[in-house]
Amino acid sequence: MRKIFKYECKRLLCNKFFFGLLLVTLFYGWQVLNNVTIFGVSHTAPFSPWSFGDYLSRVIPMLWIGTLFFITFFTSPKARCAAALTDAALIMPVRYAAARCVSALVGSLLLSLACIAEAAVFYGGYFDWYGCGDMIGPAIISLPPVIIFALGSGWLLGRIKSWMVYVWMVIPSILITVPLPELMGILNGCFFTDYPLTIGTLDPAFSVPISVFLTQCSLMVIGLVAMVYQAGRARCIR
Repeated sequence: MRKIFKYECKRLLCNKFFFGLLLVTLFYGWQVLNNVTIFGVSHTAPFSPWSFGDYLSRVIPMLWIGTLFFITFFTSPKARCAAALTDAALIMPVRYAAARCVSALVGSLLLSLACIAEAAVFYGGYFDWYGCGDMIGPAIISLPPVIIFALGSGWLLGRIKSWMVYVWMVIPSILITVPLPELMGILNGCFFTDYPLTIGTLDPAFSVPISVFLTQCSLMVIGLVAMVYQAGRARCIR
C-alpha cells in the first residue's frame, strides 16, 4: 500500500498541472493580500484573525478547484479505461482506494499550506508581524471542512459522471456572489466581514458561533462519509 501511495502522490504532484495550479493560486492569493487584506476587514487590523479568515474565504474557490482537479485523475474516462490493469493488482481494492484518497488529501493540504505560508510572508514583510498562532483558528474552521467535503462529494459525483466534477468546480465561485445565512457564512466569506461587527467591540477576539461551527462540522462529516462510502465501493474510482 505504501508503494501505491507514493506512486499516486508522485502522479498527482509531479506534473505541470499541479505546479501551474499552485502558481495560479499563489498569484491570486497575493492579489487578495495586496488589494483587500492589507486594508483589514470590519475595522480590524490586516493581520487580525478576521482579515486572515477573509483571505482564506477568498482563496477557498481555488483550493476547491485544486482538490477536484486531483479527483479527475481517478474519475476521468482515461482512468476508467485503466481499471482492467488495476483490477489485477494483488492489493485489496479498499486499500487501493484509501491510498488514492489520502494522496489527494496530501495534494490539497500542500495547496492550503502554500496559501497560509504566503500570508505569513506577507504579514512578516509588510507589517513585521509573526503571530502565526492567530492564524490557527480561522484556518481550522475554514479549510479542513471545505476540502474534505469537496473531496468526498467530488469523488461521488465523478463516479456517476466524470464531467460532473468540472461542473462542481464552479460552485464556490457561485456561492461568493449570493447571500447566505450566517451559519453558512464561511462559504462566501461574509462571516468574517459581518460577524465582528455584531460583537460590539473594536478588533474583537476571534470566536465562532455554535451554528457556524456545527455547519462546518456537518460539511466535514458529509465529506468523510462520502469518502468511506467510495472506498467501500472500491471499483467506483476506476
